[in-house]
Amino acid sequence: MSGAWREGDDPGRRQFADVGSFNLEAGGYLPSVRVAYETWGTLNATGSNAVLVLHALTGDSHVTGEAGPGHVTDGWWAEMVGPGRPIDTDRYFVVAPNALGGCQGTTGPSSTAQDGRPWGGRFPYITTRDQVAVEIALTRELGIRSWELVIGASMGGLRVLEWALLGPEAGVEVRNLGAIATTAQTGGDQIAWAHPQLAAIRVDPRFRDGDYYDASADDGPHNGLGIARQIAHTTYRTGYELDQRFGRLPQGGEDPFAGGRFAVQSYLEHHGDKLARRFDANSYVVLTESMLSHDLGRDRGGVEAALSQITARTLVVAVDSDRLFPPTQSARLAQWIPGAESLRIVTSDVGHDGFLVEADQIGPMVSEFLG
Repeated sequence: MSGAWREGDDPGRRQFADVGSFNLEAGGYLPSVRVAYETWGTLNATGSNAVLVLHALTGDSHVTGEAGPGHVTDGWWAEMVGPGRPIDTDRYFVVAPNALGGCQGTTGPSSTAQDGRPWGGRFPYITTRDQVAVEIALTRELGIRSWELVIGASMGGLRVLEWALLGPEAGVEVRNLGAIATTAQTGGDQIAWAHPQLAAIRVDPRFRDGDYYDASADDGPHNGLGIARQIAHTTYRTGYELDQRFGRLPQGGEDPFAGGRFAVQSYLEHHGDKLARRFDANSYVVLTESMLSHDLGRDRGGVEAALSQITARTLVVAVDSDRLFPPTQSARLAQWIPGAESLRIVTSDVGHDGFLVEADQIGPMVSEFLG
């Protein structure tokens, strides 16, 4: 009924930290939060080589490493993190937490609440700032006082920007930022694309208002989650790529004139099914809504005023064909962050997913930035 990691499952490479209770920005309260995270490399004697890597919407703490017990997929950024990689684990101590509200070990809707039942539909509304507050608590728990680099793309990039302000306010130094394919403020187009995704999950009769964890293995909201992923995936890629790869080709021996599918339909269904097997519908809703609430300028005098307060040296990277987080949003970051280098552009036919696919371009940018 869910692809969430649950208590009693094999932890794999995960470590866990209990970081206490949290009053949430929208008024909710979590009496106890546990963070799942993974680390690579060794923290040096001065604590000056720590790097924080923040995942996107359906990512998790498994940044690098093979699939295996506890991890149903290979690491999502293996070409970027590891020995001799741009984020070199022989040089840096790398930390990757699963975000608050996620489903891979950090407190989220599939976690057990104080009454012994899964949070389910009772899980409170969270924001990007709440997620960063939890990550700051993890930082303290790990004894880290400064980050050499905080880096992330997409939803991870939203948290990178909040880290730039909330970290120093909390006494955690942030020396360098990597903001990739992201934005300072979720716009109307992004909210519009998210709306049918959330609706697809909520109208699935097996969603049960978020309380489906006691259902049998074949009775979860897989259809709604799969459709949500299909909608999202069209924003992660480009029209050009889909036309070049699939065009109007039918799927295998199927005939679209007799109830069969086009190849691109089969492709989207495949990605929807894959996500439904490894993710959780409630977490998809909670994390998507956290992205929709994102506004770096909220209560800070507006976006430009907030960006102008960032003191960290900053690398901003956009994908030229990104139609989910278009380059104009990245250009705004590079323009208003005082310590930002000139906007770097990744050239790709695949769109937003270029931050995952084009490591051969992003890697040298990060390596050069780190020096």
